[in-house]
Amino acid sequence: MAIKKSELYSSLWASCDELRGGMDASQYKDYVLVLLFIKYISDKYAGVHYAPITVPQGASFSDMVALNPSSTNSSQKGVENGQKS
Repeated sequence: MAIKKSELYSSLWASCDELRGGMDASQYKDYVLVLLFIKYISDKYAGVHYAPITVPQGASFSDMVALNPSSTNSSQKGVENGQKS
């Protein structure tokens, strides 16, 4: 079943608000932008030998997800594929 764009945005905003907790939104954006950048670089340059930027072994987005003790293999694969678990 397809999800409406407005439902997706509402869900994403609610998730961000929950994760942010008591932190000021101006500080929270710094953390989110860094994670988005790491995800982008990890996806774009994974396995590329002569990339303009090198992601060190153990520093990819999937490596960071694997550090979460509550993540399972199926939820990690969903995150790496951009899917909702």
